[in-house]
Amino acid sequence: MLQAFSNPLVAGGISVAVAVLLTLLVRRFARQFDFVAKPKSDRWHKRPTAMLGGTAIFLATLLMYAAFVPKTQESLIILVGSTFLFFVGLLDDILNIKPYQKLVGQLFGAVIVVGFGLKLPLTGFELLDIWITAFWLIGITNAINLLDNMDGLAAGIAAIGALSLAIGFATNSQVPEVMLVSVFIGALLGFLIFNFNPASIFMGDCGSMFVGFLLASSVLLGQTGGRSRSIFSILAVPVLILFVPIFDTTFVTVIRKMWGRKASQGGRDHTSHRLVALGLSERSAVLMIYTFSACAGVLSLIVGKIETSQSLALIVFFTIVLSIVGVYLSKVKVYEEREEELASRNNAVFAFIVNVSYKRRIFEVFLDTLLITLSYYAAYLLLFGPFESSGNWELFIGTLPLLIVLKLFAFLAAGVYRGLWRYTSIGDFITFTKGVALGSVLSVFAILLIYRFQNFSRAVFVLDGIILLFAVVGSRLAFRLIRELLPIAHANESRRVLIYGAGDGGEMVLRELRNNPKWNYQPVGFIDDDPLKKDKVINGLRVFDSNGSLVELCDEKDVQEILISSSKIRSEPLQRIRKMCRDSNIELKRAELRIEPVDFE
Repeated sequence: MLQAFSNPLVAGGISVAVAVLLTLLVRRFARQFDFVAKPKSDRWHKRPTAMLGGTAIFLATLLMYAAFVPKTQESLIILVGSTFLFFVGLLDDILNIKPYQKLVGQLFGAVIVVGFGLKLPLTGFELLDIWITAFWLIGITNAINLLDNMDGLAAGIAAIGALSLAIGFATNSQVPEVMLVSVFIGALLGFLIFNFNPASIFMGDCGSMFVGFLLASSVLLGQTGGRSRSIFSILAVPVLILFVPIFDTTFVTVIRKMWGRKASQGGRDHTSHRLVALGLSERSAVLMIYTFSACAGVLSLIVGKIETSQSLALIVFFTIVLSIVGVYLSKVKVYEEREEELASRNNAVFAFIVNVSYKRRIFEVFLDTLLITLSYYAAYLLLFGPFESSGNWELFIGTLPLLIVLKLFAFLAAGVYRGLWRYTSIGDFITFTKGVALGSVLSVFAILLIYRFQNFSRAVFVLDGIILLFAVVGSRLAFRLIRELLPIAHANESRRVLIYGAGDGGEMVLRELRNNPKWNYQPVGFIDDDPLKKDKVINGLRVFDSNGSLVELCDEKDVQEILISSSKIRSEPLQRIRKMCRDSNIELKRAELRIEPVDFE
């Protein structure tokens, strides 16, 4: 019987049940004594919601630790520090203390942990490692606090990060650490049942501070072995486990500073909010961020098992993907235009940055530098396998700077940097192919002249060119791909329209409507006279037969307007549609260079 309770899954399951019961009690207490979060203009929730849910997480973790977790000095230290942060957060929930006072409390918590010898062994200089560890603890605590901006987000991300941590502990046979993290995960999941959208209770600062600090300090339990490992392997795993809160905090801080806003103030400009602004539901936005967190967690487990250079390549690739997503999300408007205009006027630095015409090109050059490096490395890796200790590694390192310069020059000469990503087309694909081919040819000739191609493989450059072409095309299509994967955001007042003409003109009209949401049009389908086009699909929208009952179709689809996409429509069907629109009180407009009404007379 006792052996069953030493199983982390059993202990975690009991922790879930205990957390559920405690959350119900805390929610009832919060409602009875009016510890309720009221809706505010800078907050996301729309209705009064019970607070202090972090109390349930804290008590469940504490009780399960006392009952099931083998006691070690390190785990006791971490729990004491996390308990102190819980009370700091509770004080903030009740009295609404100032940010600098919370920071002082976080410093005290960090002193408790670091003072008893737990730290990240990064540099070998104890004082420097202490400061880095304190920064880590405070940074992650605040990152989780900032991430607590949408139903279920902070608790779910913390649970995913803790699960990655638990698996890492299990592979290293760290039994007490696995048990500690398991009961913590159980407490988070039990609370998440009531916190997932639509949430009936929030964790509050007492929860986010406790959860963030316990998660950040638990990472220190895996930093065994001192300087026997490289700095990269010591730092990469914890950063990946908590990549999502780190990414979100960095993203929000940079954007707010650029707009002249305080990083510490509340706001609706987090990653989750921008995903919702793009058209995702709150649940879908949270689940998408869960997916990113799970991917980062899996990557953290892989990184600890492979060579350093391969780990670095994987992390760079993952970072590129998230960077492109971040750039795309940064363009999403989450504030009124008037607010953004005032912010830019009050921030001369930002006003300068946004007016630099070629800032996007700078990003493209940096991105292509990384893509060239990854492609060249991938070609060597696929052909020769791990090659860090072989002569191929010296060839790779020695020629990489030359290849970067030559290929960037080739891209510039071929016109790769003239296009706009959102309008990437087949013509751009030909340009990219020319740029990659020219870069490969220049690289081969340069190595032939300098190294006489001794010990080099021709297959490397062929494979490198193929991989680089796919990488460049993929990066340029990223914005269009993201826009296709995410639903189109429509305001409540958007007018539902059918597009008359399922040809090139109709597809062009659809693209313009989707690229210009300020027009407030929501395309629901196409109509066309050609019976062969019936039931075909263009960019996700069905083509209907215009010779059928348009009145019934418009009623079914709640159509308010019909947009004519071509001037070549025959007069007979056009007259019939005009009559139908007039009788059904549906607007008929011609969509050419501009959208203008069509005279019914």
